[in-house]
Amino acid sequence: MVTRVDSPPPMERRQAQFVLVVDDDPSIRLLCRINLELEGWTVREAESLADARRELEAEGAAVVLLDVHVGLESGVGFLDELRREHPGLPVAMLTGSIEHPIVGDVAAEAVIAKPFTLEQLSETVRLLAAGGRVKSPPS
Repeated sequence: MVTRVDSPPPMERRQAQFVLVVDDDPSIRLLCRINLELEGWTVREAESLADARRELEAEGAAVVLLDVHVGLESGVGFLDELRREHPGLPVAMLTGSIEHPIVGDVAAEAVIAKPFTLEQLSETVRLLAAGGRVKSPPS
């Protein structure tokens, strides 16, 4: 017997959306992956900008979490590239400080200061995937 499902429940729909976490710190990537997967997201990780480019080319993403500094590379410079190559892709910048001099000029949809709460992470990803912007970090 075949059961017909007209529309999947919200959690199943959300699992089909990828979140790409771009950070050179494996503990940050792991923290994001575990917690977002518990929320039903499919998460991929990139430890370098080259890895992030490959991931985006292969699978795309619903949301990108991007560190301001990825090793010696500039996440802010990569954000400019994302704006050209993937217009409309929502990006949240991860930073050690909201007062970071570069962050104030960044045209990301959100900024998440480290250390962040799991609620901040989940709420930001949820809002960005739904097409919203986060004017200031959720508290």
